[in-house]
Amino acid sequence: MNPTRLAVIGAGAIGRKHIEVIQHASDATLVALADPSEQARELATELGVAWFADVEEMLDEIRPDGVINATPNTLHVPCALACVTRGIPVLVEKPVAESPERARELVDAALAHNVPVLVGHHRRHNALTAAAKTLIDSGKLGKIVAVSAHWILQKPDDYFDVSWRRELGAGPLLVNLVHDIDLMRYLLGEIEEVQAMASSETRGFANEDSAVVNLRFARGTLGSAVLSDCSVSPWSWEMNSAENPIYAHTPENCYLISGTQGALAIPQMRWWRYGEKSGWHEPLISETLHIDAIDPFILQLNHFIAVIRGEATPIIDAADALRSLEVIDEIRQAI
Repeated sequence: MNPTRLAVIGAGAIGRKHIEVIQHASDATLVALADPSEQARELATELGVAWFADVEEMLDEIRPDGVINATPNTLHVPCALACVTRGIPVLVEKPVAESPERARELVDAALAHNVPVLVGHHRRHNALTAAAKTLIDSGKLGKIVAVSAHWILQKPDDYFDVSWRRELGAGPLLVNLVHDIDLMRYLLGEIEEVQAMASSETRGFANEDSAVVNLRFARGTLGSAVLSDCSVSPWSWEMNSAENPIYAHTPENCYLISGTQGALAIPQMRWWRYGEKSGWHEPLISETLHIDAIDPFILQLNHFIAVIRGEATPIIDAADALRSLEVIDEIRQAI
């Protein structure tokens, strides 16, 4: 089978990550890059692929088999719609849109044109996630009672030199917590109630820099999430999972899941439980689950290629990603 012809929209950090993964894939090839910046034009020249300032011009001239949309949040839906209306499968980076209303436009268009849309919540492809879901679904942790999630790190000041990152909708709620919400939904089921507080006092931007959130899941589980992009800590998926070498690896956990028969710390995958007797006077037994580390972006690309070829349906489509976005919107309303 010929390599799948892929185009990338957006040459920022995440777009370049996708390009790197495509370059190492045996069954895919990069044929075009769309981004109006001079840096993108230079990158396309370096890569030896076609460069376009205009997305629609690129789609009409190149007609790729699939497109990876790695644009800023507000461009996710317009660029994805340009692909869908032309019958081209698209992988849209998370969040699927800047608002639930915009996301519904994409959901409706994908259904109307019968074109698959995969959303880039790449943690769903991580082997750590697969192992955690297998353990939870096996019932070995019993009824899940509580979960706590932490995403706390200090983004460098120059991260905010890009103007849109200082505006509403570009804070850690929509950029970062949406990953955690999606992963908790995937592992523990739907979220039906939220409470939240947020602050922007440290950075002073239009968006928040810190927040705390309480969650009630439909199955009765209670949860909490603490997040900040302006404080020092070893607790965040980026630093703990070691899935991306650009982040310093810190062997800590950012998710603690507790059930009536056991507990699981992720991503170190430490499984805690009692032996023959249980109760606070009894010692806990623990073991670390062995996971073979594979870059989830590679697994995501393999899945997207299978989706393009009609061999799989998206593990997370626009409708599923919309639900995570709706939870974020409910959190913002609570704030």
